[in-house]
Amino acid sequence: MRGLRPQAVAARIGEIAPRAARFADQCPTGQDVEILPPVRHALAEIGVRYLFSEDAPTLLPFASQLFLAREVLVRPSRWAWPRWIPTPARRFRTRQQVAFTNALRPIVRRRRSSGRLGDDMLGQMLRPSSRYGLLPEEAILDTLPGITVATFETPSRAAGWILLYLARHPQAAGRVAAEAALLPADPAATTSAHLDSLQYTQALVREVLRLHPPSWLLTRRAARQTQLADYTIDAGSTVLVCPYTAQRDAREHSEPDQFQPERWLDDSGSPAKPGVFLSFGTGPHGCEGAALAMAMLTLLTAQTARRYHLSEPPGPEPSYQVTTFEGLATVGLRLRATLRS
Repeated sequence: MRGLRPQAVAARIGEIAPRAARFADQCPTGQDVEILPPVRHALAEIGVRYLFSEDAPTLLPFASQLFLAREVLVRPSRWAWPRWIPTPARRFRTRQQVAFTNALRPIVRRRRSSGRLGDDMLGQMLRPSSRYGLLPEEAILDTLPGITVATFETPSRAAGWILLYLARHPQAAGRVAAEAALLPADPAATTSAHLDSLQYTQALVREVLRLHPPSWLLTRRAARQTQLADYTIDAGSTVLVCPYTAQRDAREHSEPDQFQPERWLDDSGSPAKPGVFLSFGTGPHGCEGAALAMAMLTLLTAQTARRYHLSEPPGPEPSYQVTTFEGLATVGLRLRATLRS
């Protein structure tokens, strides 16, 4: 999609950065805080604003409810109900989907009737393309709810792991803080050149995503019969790909279980090398929002480390539980923020 291409994201860094900085500004200090809810809220604000600009405040509450409906739907159950049975969770999800669509429909019609389409993601979808022409209204309304939730659902899971690693590796966090100190004092003045200068911060983000990919299991369907190593995969077969294990392959990464952001600072660790980095998928079915997710996570990481030392609450047990259902997430993660001197 045009609005999610790297060049489109680069042009709007100045809109993303202020909300990443606001998350850091509003983080409570001197107390143990469950970190995922405020992270999710901050990333939802960034994602929904990126998609809908001035209409974001109208749609943000519906996006949050749609996310909640998805969370309820994917919770483990004692029973595996057929897809056609309208369970309470499925009915709740349907109601939230309808509510989001009903809120979005008048916005689409207003923009089209006024001719002021906007330069955001919605505006790009309202413009005709050389390949598809003018998208029908229903196609836009069917597509955008899923994209909206995706802009903050997976990045929120990733951000939990990143902040945990900032707490556990203070030397690496200090190096991120030193890079972030060179960012503009006014976050709105941040450009793609500033983002590119955060090389170690981006390396740290990639390294955490390598160790703990938020989407730990990917599915692909073979379009034709394929030979993979000693196996023949028939056309139509579903193939499961596990980034969690693939990205810990010693043939691709030395000391694969060790946290080493430096591995991404030379060409040998380039994420462009096929099969080395799968956290956003790869090939023609890779995540279209990868550039947006990396920008969001890099700026959130930089602004947080710039202001705070993070630490885990004292005690023998981790301050979280890991869930792998639908995504590798740090549930109940509690961290303490202390202002840097």
